[in-house]
Amino acid sequence: MNTKQLIAAAATAAFALLGTAAAHAESYEGVHAVTSAASRGSVQAEAVAAARSGNVYSDSNAEGTVAFNSTLDRSTVREQAVAAAHNPLQSLDRRAFYRDQVPSAYSKPSVSFTRQAGL
Repeated sequence: MNTKQLIAAAATAAFALLGTAAAHAESYEGVHAVTSAASRGSVQAEAVAAARSGNVYSDSNAEGTVAFNSTLDRSTVREQAVAAAHNPLQSLDRRAFYRDQVPSAYSKPSVSFTRQAGL
């Protein structure tokens, strides 16, 4: 046998092996019946307990609940939030500017972000 015939025979054998392997790759066994020793009530009780336990994998889970006592009343906090929302310079980040410095034009109290064209 020459080289071409050996290569052809090897390729044929390889394809035959792939065909048999593909035929036995997977089989569908249908839907399996649920086999559980737990009752519906005990599963529901476990689900409720798991839902109320919180995220056991969070970083703050080991710390527990942290109490925070605020000295401000609700109206003061709301006034501060409204003032911050209406401040046009609130979202300025110094890292967005050259050499991490906000230009002096932005630090003026009355800044207009719209300019009119001069005629």
